[in-house]
Amino acid sequence: MIEVEVHNLLRNFLKSQGETPWPHHLTMARLVARALRLGRNALIQTGIPPSHSDHPYRFSYWIPLLVWHQPAIVVAPDGILDELQGLNFSEWINPETLNHPDLIADKPIARGDRWPDDNFQGVLLTTPPAWLSARLRGKKAFPQQVLTLIDGADDLEGWTRQTLTVSLHPQDWNHLMQYQPEQAETIRDARVQLTRVLFQHPPNPYQCYVLDSPEQEIIEQLYSVLKLNSDLMLAQWQRFWQRWQLTDQLKWAVVDRILGTFSLFCGPVDVASELSPIWPQQPVVLIGGALDLDKTAPIFRQSLGLGEMTGVKFTPDRQSQLIQLYIPSGLPLPNTPQFQVSLIKEIYTILCMSLSVQRLSVLLIGDVPLKAQVSTAMAAEFGSRVQVETTNLPENGVLVTGWEFWRQHQGDLPSPYLLAIATLPIPSLEDPLVAGQVAYYKQRHLDWFRFYLLPTALSELQRAVATVRDSQGVVALFDSRVLHRSYGEQVLTALSPSARINYLDTLWLGQ
Repeated sequence: MIEVEVHNLLRNFLKSQGETPWPHHLTMARLVARALRLGRNALIQTGIPPSHSDHPYRFSYWIPLLVWHQPAIVVAPDGILDELQGLNFSEWINPETLNHPDLIADKPIARGDRWPDDNFQGVLLTTPPAWLSARLRGKKAFPQQVLTLIDGADDLEGWTRQTLTVSLHPQDWNHLMQYQPEQAETIRDARVQLTRVLFQHPPNPYQCYVLDSPEQEIIEQLYSVLKLNSDLMLAQWQRFWQRWQLTDQLKWAVVDRILGTFSLFCGPVDVASELSPIWPQQPVVLIGGALDLDKTAPIFRQSLGLGEMTGVKFTPDRQSQLIQLYIPSGLPLPNTPQFQVSLIKEIYTILCMSLSVQRLSVLLIGDVPLKAQVSTAMAAEFGSRVQVETTNLPENGVLVTGWEFWRQHQGDLPSPYLLAIATLPIPSLEDPLVAGQVAYYKQRHLDWFRFYLLPTALSELQRAVATVRDSQGVVALFDSRVLHRSYGEQVLTALSPSARINYLDTLWLGQ
């Protein structure tokens, strides 16, 4: 069986490499091999952020794909695809030990946004936009019933929403007036009205606004006079109108107050209904870092319209990946006026106590104004060591960053010794897009905190601390809701294994 072949091959390779830091290679490889043989869906949580470049866990699924005698598809961001293309096993693969030596020796590997040809029996590497666009829009770029492995499934919901969202930008209005000159005045008037109404909204840190009834009426009135069936109707405007008319769509605008311009967006609130028809078209293996607290990932699967599937969740090793977790007691709650002063004082103290450690420290702050205040205060004390959202850092640098930047770049930075988290990454209801999704859950009488806000926060939190485990570093969490809210235990579970204290230990910080 392929499981036996893969197990022996990978075991021999790991022996040739000496000590390997990840203990789950063989288990993961057997699970992927089983999915290939039986054509069954599988879901694997590695505990490693997908952005972690050159992590050896990818050997565990790449080898089964090479050994398998049928074609397969790998869907992943370009960085991961580059890494896979760079893996060369010809030097240590011994075809004589395999049942299919002719296949493993010359397994073709292609990369592109469509299937090479009907006779292709290799592994096709493609990006999430290419694969999702083809599947969601009914294109025949990829054959059905070919096992598809998706690496980086943590971002699958976001990829899907991005693929399905249609937008109109300032230049699209100019193009429309050029193609329908007889309606130029009507188009110009609609844009002026929208500009006036949108800029009446009070500024917010996100610079975006869900479209209310006045804005929607302006857009719908404009479309009522446009030549929708004419050759003069631009494709982008047609796609926007088609998406607009669907139910359960989130409609919003992003404004640029400096330039006085805006862009319109329309995309699905819930992607499960969009994705559920595509899963029966092929067996899938989903690989992510932290998809759910449960190994079967029920909330994650529900959000993506996935049915039952074999699930495995690799937990960090307590001996080699234990983090030191500092959660001080007595701190004000994040929504109180006293929180900012207390937070700055705590961060200053913990940085002073770790001055002897010549390694990276990270201050993770989601609130934009608070991030600016903390970075200013720390720069005044620690000078040029403090940098905001950059990868060009000194050895003992202090990086002040939001969640999105850290998610994208943590795999490219040294493992931090200290990760200080100001507040839990619970999506803010002040973000109009978050508020729009919460309203969708409320309309269906669903527990929007349990099914949306909390799972999002826990997944983000697990991904954020993953690289700290490589150095068995210190995580300081200054959000006292962990101690006073019912969901605090779930947060602590997401951060396990950890050694937790509520005081600053010089033995932790001075090593």
